[in-house]
Amino acid sequence: MQRPTPVICLSALLLAAVPNPAQAQKKKPASPAAASAARAASPAAKLEGLDDLARQAMKEWKVPGVALAVVQDGKVIYAKGFGYRDLENKLPVTTATLFPIGSITKSFTALTFGILRNEGKVDWDKPVRTYLPEFQMYDPVASEQATPRDLFSHRTGLPRHDLVWYSSDFSREDLVSRLRYLKPNKGFRSAYQYNNLTVMTMGYLEGKLTGLGWEGSIREKIFAPLGMSHSDLSVADIERADDHALPYELKKEVVTKVPFHNIDAIGPAGAINSSVDDMAHYLIFQLGEGRYDGKPIVAESDLREMHSPQTAIPDPPPAFSMSGLGHFSYGLAWVVTAYRGHNLVWHNGGIDGFYALLSMLPDDHLGVVVLTNLPHGQTPEVLAYNVYDRLLGLDPLPWFDRFKDLEAKGKKQEEEAKKNKPADRKTGTHPSHSLAEYAGEYQNPGYGILKVAVKGDALELSLNRLGPFPLEHYHYDIFRVPEDSDSVAAGEKFQFEMNKKGDIDRIAATLEPALGEDLVFTRSPEKVAKDLLQQLAGDYLLADETVTVALVGDVLRLTVPGQPVYELIPRKELSFDVKGLPGFSIDFQMEASGRVREAVFNQPNGVFHAKRK
Repeated sequence: MQRPTPVICLSALLLAAVPNPAQAQKKKPASPAAASAARAASPAAKLEGLDDLARQAMKEWKVPGVALAVVQDGKVIYAKGFGYRDLENKLPVTTATLFPIGSITKSFTALTFGILRNEGKVDWDKPVRTYLPEFQMYDPVASEQATPRDLFSHRTGLPRHDLVWYSSDFSREDLVSRLRYLKPNKGFRSAYQYNNLTVMTMGYLEGKLTGLGWEGSIREKIFAPLGMSHSDLSVADIERADDHALPYELKKEVVTKVPFHNIDAIGPAGAINSSVDDMAHYLIFQLGEGRYDGKPIVAESDLREMHSPQTAIPDPPPAFSMSGLGHFSYGLAWVVTAYRGHNLVWHNGGIDGFYALLSMLPDDHLGVVVLTNLPHGQTPEVLAYNVYDRLLGLDPLPWFDRFKDLEAKGKKQEEEAKKNKPADRKTGTHPSHSLAEYAGEYQNPGYGILKVAVKGDALELSLNRLGPFPLEHYHYDIFRVPEDSDSVAAGEKFQFEMNKKGDIDRIAATLEPALGEDLVFTRSPEKVAKDLLQQLAGDYLLADETVTVALVGDVLRLTVPGQPVYELIPRKELSFDVKGLPGFSIDFQMEASGRVREAVFNQPNGVFHAKRK
């Protein structure tokens, strides 16, 4: 399926120690004239023309609304809203307008952990199991050794697996329990791989330690002391607010309003909503020494630790690796790099209909926050870098043109990839079964339930709460969501597979491409009416022995003399698998009158008939 856009989009292949970017790249001196003018001009004079650039970027990337604030030396020197928070009703963006900030939320979760560390409750480098005994990953080494530092800096070996949470209504506790079923694709501590579930796990832990839940912990330990009185923590909260932005996306080059997507369960990784007024408070704190308004919030050493490289990102995407930007690494919920020789710490965040950027130069006591209600283009980056050029007295770089050129190249590459896509579809093939035989529920212990149903003369599919999506026959027993479908599943193929008896019993699909293998969903047991189960219960004569089928609650159990009691798992209405014995099954035969005639035992060593007594 196409990836949801909930978070930062960086990727990397290796883990290595890197020097501080501020040391790794010398500062580019400004021209004497520019430096002299920068020293003489007031902040307002330096930022003259920024409004025009904001409007130009909004027009280029069709962004309905933007809020922008700049902080320098502990003060807000610029704050303004542009465009509309509600395009249809022409309601303007203000500096108090609430926007989802997406994955910038992660830094709040890391900060809360730092505060708890100062309280003596946790440590960055003790195993997570020290505080959360039920924590378990697929990799037993990661289960035993993974620390909060590993989870916050994305080096557990786990790829994104975003559809686990994006598609579902699983609770936070459910998601933590499903980590053990999610396969890694890298070795533990061997590579940077961005992951929302690991940071969610840390927020879940914080909520248990404080007894306030993650939301209560954020309110008490960050929102209240920083005076972030208008910020909130859920879709329900933001929709109740009087001044909030609506989400929009670009669909076939048309700005289209979309629904809010509830991400409460993954909240610690991306659910905070805020305004540039409130985020300016947060920036002032982050640029300080662990204090706000003279009051201590967290130890300065912990704040600096969060801003320091932990995991290298040696292969960032083109948008984040242009000339002017230095080496990339990830800190504790922050990206750490350099801007033209100045230490740069930042994080972006995107969720359905929104894109945000919080960026700061700690050594220069300078920071920018940009909030938008369209996850398209690079408006926040263009504005932030332009602000830095102006306030640092640097000759401005053509960021607007750079990003436009990069976007044009990306579109061209995408078109060429589509044009050169190999034609692997086999023509003239047909499904091996009737459509009704594909229908049913299929389960994966990590991802949840795929539900397949017949609609008219076709199939449709749902993944947990996502869907239903129409399926078209691709070839053989493979079905596909049409590529022109307006859904996150467009183009995804689902391969139906059968057991040795010829029954469709599982689906394979590439829902996490980084794994390099399909995820498998096995058919759930059929629901059989209790009155039919009662009819099947009774004694059967197998050779010279009596075997008993008994109904215990809603489950049939088989007793064979001298053997354990076996549970029967319904596969079809009158067909059952023997739990724990692969290849063993029982088919009950009924007469036209409805009386059960016999039970047919299918075993690897033969087929045996047992008459009903």
